Amino acid sequence: MELKSPDIAPIKPEERELARKVLEQTTLETELTERELRTANLRAEMGAFERRYLHFVGARYAELDELKARIAEQLASEQPDNDRAQQAARDARARASETKSAAGERAETAPRAFEASPEMKRMYRTVAKRIHPDLTSDREDRAIRQQLMSQANEAYEHGDEMQLARILTEYEHSPEAVRGEGPGVELVRVIRRISQMRSRLAEMEAELQELLRSDLFQLKSRLDEAQRVGRDVLQEMVAKVDEQIEQAQQRLTRPKAGGEPRII
Repeated sequence: MELKSPDIAPIKPEERELARKVLEQTTLETELTERELRTANLRAEMGAFERRYLHFVGARYAELDELKARIAEQLASEQPDNDRAQQAARDARARASETKSAAGERAETAPRAFEASPEMKRMYRTVAKRIHPDLTSDREDRAIRQQLMSQANEAYEHGDEMQLARILTEYEHSPEAVRGEGPGVELVRVIRRISQMRSRLAEMEAELQELLRSDLFQLKSRLDEAQRVGRDVLQEMVAKVDEQIEQAQQRLTRPKAGGEPRII
């Protein structure tokens, strides 16, 4: 008896194209995840550096500008008819207010530099690869993912690995994680996801370049380079401003011509 070979259904064109597009999507997902991680890492490092800079240097500049304002105001009070002295006092007070606002309140403890552990980076990659908003074409699902991705970025910046895990679990168990039906429909979804990811990659590259060109990043780079050769430029800046503060304090407390001491 002749055995018949089982019928094998031919692969449909849309199924073949879907397989090719899925492979392309997978490659872009990896690239997007790595770009997200690099950008998030840079934002976190710059944020931590800015907090440290304001804590150590910015607060001292605020103190120095306050002393300079008080010196200018003291001189203005001694010369009530001198318009230039009056204007100098107003300008100095405006600068002091601006510096104080920029520095904010000085914390009791020094902020720590940002450094993500390998486990944190792995968890962030997993979260970004699963819930990034550019990986869906569904409007409602995208809104949910945007909110969760924002929470993930915040958790990463604060080094909260457990929160990252909770965010991933929350999304994995949501009904929006379920996808349907048929190769033709899925092919359209994949094509749109690819288009969205390419647009997002271009946006992220622009954002990354903007961060790299910022004054804050340039300052951080100079301080990091100096630290690699054994210089602590941040502490050098602190020492320089402390010296200026001491000089300003001495000027405020120096006796006036009439012999009465000035009091801060």
